[in-house]
Amino acid sequence: MYKGETVGVVVPAYNEAGFVGEVIETLPPFVDRAYVVDDRSTDDTWQEIQRTADRVNNRSETVYSNQIHADGGQVFSPRIEAIRHDRNRGVGGAIKTGYARACEDGMDVVAVINGDGQMDPSILDRIIDPVVEGRAEYAKGNRLSSREHREGMSTWRLFGNTVLTFLTKFVSGYWRMNDPQNGYTAISARALETIDVDRLYDGYGFCNDLLVHLNVHDMRIEDVEMESQYGDETSHIRYSTFVPKLSWLLLQRSIWRYNTKYVVADFHPLVFLLALGLAGAGAGVFFAGWSLASAGVVSVQGMLSVIVILLSGLFVTLAMVFDRLANERLQPRVNEPVGRGDR
Repeated sequence: MYKGETVGVVVPAYNEAGFVGEVIETLPPFVDRAYVVDDRSTDDTWQEIQRTADRVNNRSETVYSNQIHADGGQVFSPRIEAIRHDRNRGVGGAIKTGYARACEDGMDVVAVINGDGQMDPSILDRIIDPVVEGRAEYAKGNRLSSREHREGMSTWRLFGNTVLTFLTKFVSGYWRMNDPQNGYTAISARALETIDVDRLYDGYGFCNDLLVHLNVHDMRIEDVEMESQYGDETSHIRYSTFVPKLSWLLLQRSIWRYNTKYVVADFHPLVFLLALGLAGAGAGVFFAGWSLASAGVVSVQGMLSVIVILLSGLFVTLAMVFDRLANERLQPRVNEPVGRGDR
């Protein structure tokens, strides 16, 4: 228990033998329960999880769940619960399994620490503080806040993260959020009960998808500064499939969020600006290319197409400004006090 709140931790793991055991061993003592989910690994990850869980549980104090026996007694639950999928579902699927177990046990705050050793369990208190203290319903790590924090990140990884950050800002509506792929997170029980967790993406776009759902339900979030940390672990992301799948997911979720928040729930003129901007940009590019291909030189039609493209860019920019203003309250600055009654 931490500051009067019960804390659960989900540890998704896929082929993390040699790393996941240390993650389990180094979880802070205030963690009430850990749900270590093996996503049908093909190495010794599951055996390592079982051995470590048995060792930690044997020396842990008795932990009780919120379930009740028929005779009125409480149900004993081990501090470390080892779970194995019957098939590979993806990191998002593993997290969803852990979330479901944590909700069943009545955890107040549920964090996620990946099983690859890239996340330092000793800073877990910093990650969950915004949720425990009522400032946010969701908190996540941010490795892009300063040059020192980005030092362990390769140039390619930093470039990709920067591009994905901007796209996720546009799609999710959290314009002051950075490092959306950071999986070191904490979420409140209220948020888990409100959003449709089963609908979330099972793959590596899970974190981006979760942000969109949180925004649709007007949930506050907060970034927590942390250093990037990389070791000998191997990335399981296949960029040839990850990029197109995530792009399609972001497109779908963008249409869903803007329609849900600004058409269905409460109409906002920004949808006109966004629609005109995107349609105009597409038409402008098409006619500019057609004019150049037909005449071989820059024509009057080509110049008009450029003007249309510039105006379209202005419309899209205005739509983004309105979206940022509409969501400003969902990402208060750290020094802005937010009580539980304001959430």
